[in-house]
Amino acid sequence: MNVPFVDLSSVHQPLAGALTAAIDRVMASSAFAGGPEVEAFETSFATYCGTDYCVGVGSGTAALELVLRAAGVGSGDEVIVPVNTFVADAEAVLLAGATPVFVDVDAGTGLVDGEAVAAAVGENTAAILPVHLYGQPAAMAPLQALAARQGLLLVEDACQAHGAGDDGRRVGSLGDAAAFSFYPSKNLGALGEAGCVTTDDATLAGRLRMLRDHGSRERYRHELLGRNDRMDGLQAAALGVKLPHLDGWNARRRELAARYRRGLAAVEGVVCLAEREAAEHVFHLFVVRVSQRDRVREGLQAAGIGTGIHYPVPLHLQPCCAQLGYREGAFPVAETLAGEILSLPMFPGLSDDQVDRVIGELRSLL
Repeated sequence: MNVPFVDLSSVHQPLAGALTAAIDRVMASSAFAGGPEVEAFETSFATYCGTDYCVGVGSGTAALELVLRAAGVGSGDEVIVPVNTFVADAEAVLLAGATPVFVDVDAGTGLVDGEAVAAAVGENTAAILPVHLYGQPAAMAPLQALAARQGLLLVEDACQAHGAGDDGRRVGSLGDAAAFSFYPSKNLGALGEAGCVTTDDATLAGRLRMLRDHGSRERYRHELLGRNDRMDGLQAAALGVKLPHLDGWNARRRELAARYRRGLAAVEGVVCLAEREAAEHVFHLFVVRVSQRDRVREGLQAAGIGTGIHYPVPLHLQPCCAQLGYREGAFPVAETLAGEILSLPMFPGLSDDQVDRVIGELRSLL
């Protein structure tokens, strides 16, 4: 029994008819860039997250950059970013013209360390960018208090956490704004690239709409230096079909995670990342710490089991961030995690038997 790391067909096949009908609607209307499907999805997703506005854009990376630019973050500003995350967080800050200030993470969860964030705030700090990593929300209450006290912008990176919650509220509504990615493998994935920003700030939403469309509110009048980052109508239509199923898919992910935890509890050499008590985790990824990670990963691959590493190189050691002057050893927790973390197969169509096979192979290898 092979076990793929992710199998999108298990999500798409049951929805094939509805997805085809949605695509046909867009083909008939020729509303490929923006249009009614995008507007309908924006309304639905804002309601789902509990926010006043949702602005669809071309990708999650675009969402991160554009929300910083829309809020006026740029040259001379610093943005605090956890070092254990995807490179898009650093890219967005740098492309906005600001400087990322990296901080370490919690060893148990891999999430940003709130005390490290507080210690990193300086006179040039303009924003905090917590990442809801692997589907688990960062602890937002202390960051909300810190941002309010210091007058800082608080932007959630919710690109891996569609439907997750913290203290009873959904991510996307916990900061001044939030960025989402709808990359196909995400908990709510499009059929290509797409993203959005959620917010309660009408002015911010208005500027985002301009920035995604060449800085324009009316055709051929360009008030801001914008980009071509509109959401694709085909992607919005597909997302509109999938959104009503998101909570059910997330519930299945939690069932699978619980099965992994039970089965791995007695396997020496495997440590499951911790779940925060106040968080509603949606397990975009199921990540464990494994001794001899690379050997174990090779063994799983040989047994027909797919895995991933999220992420093998912390941001401060990425070549594109070399100009920031960080060195190896600067963030010991993240650096240790980078050598041990392993993402196991996780998707709604994963079967109990497949999870048990992964557990059995891990037990055998370790």
